[in-house]
Amino acid sequence: MPPAISATGLRKSYGDKLVLDGIDLHVPAGSVFALLGPNGAGKTTAVKILSTLVTADGGQARIAGHDLATESQAVRAAIGVTGQFSAVDNLITGEENMLLMADLHHLSRREGRRTAAELLERFDLADAAKKPASTYSGGMRRRLDIAMTLVGDPRIIFLDEPTTGLDPRSRHTMWGIVRELVAGGVTVFLTTQYLDEADDLADRIAVLHDGRIAAEGTAGELKRLVPGGHVRLRFTDPAAYRCAALALREAARDDEALSLRIPSDGSQRELRSILDWLDAAGVQADELTVHTPDLDDVFFALTGGAGVPHPSEETVR
Repeated sequence: MPPAISATGLRKSYGDKLVLDGIDLHVPAGSVFALLGPNGAGKTTAVKILSTLVTADGGQARIAGHDLATESQAVRAAIGVTGQFSAVDNLITGEENMLLMADLHHLSRREGRRTAAELLERFDLADAAKKPASTYSGGMRRRLDIAMTLVGDPRIIFLDEPTTGLDPRSRHTMWGIVRELVAGGVTVFLTTQYLDEADDLADRIAVLHDGRIAAEGTAGELKRLVPGGHVRLRFTDPAAYRCAALALREAARDDEALSLRIPSDGSQRELRSILDWLDAAGVQADELTVHTPDLDDVFFALTGGAGVPHPSEETVR
């Protein structure tokens, strides 16, 4: 199948500020593509260009098989966009918001009401349909926002940081909605600040930095770009710690914390080797922690971050 989104050499500047510096994107149909990057990296600008909201200064793109520059109307008919800021009108009800979108898509009154009712039910908003949107929780408003995006039955949806500000339960609800959309054949182009979100949802991930794609691949491929996997052994007995430190000379020592950090890819074979050595030496570690590179490591390594705030670790006591 032809890609849902294909772009080469996209460039965009605002005055003297170069925001996108010739980026290439390739998004297969029926997949989730996540674009990561720090604030100001150009993620939203990329979404605006691909969704015809702003014009690129250079480059070419095809969306759903249509040329972005010459077939913008056909592109708009094939896509839906949910931006960072909700398009919901809080002064009217959820149902009225849906019917307004149906009117904008030139659906008949009967078809509009049917579509609105189906989507409100699908997004668990039917009971609140007659209530003003101002009374909705953040998660409900976000669900209504996406439901409104789906009124035109788009085959490609741009979700620009759709879960920012939502509580963990609402975020996971949104993840389920994205999976359901993709299962139905929809292509999702996602920008997010949550690395676990990209790790969980995306088939492919690109990291945008200084206007360029710093790296692209599956989550697994990106994680393999970054070294730093290790096993951490912590001791409460100073004698056991000294014995282990003398034998494991490749380990980095922390004499104050009585811990050793051993380079490791976290494989079962390496863990078994370390445990076998501890048993053979009669050394008892009080805690064994495995750290494998995650998307936090990838993000900070590619964007010049100083460290990883929340490493992915599993602790065995």
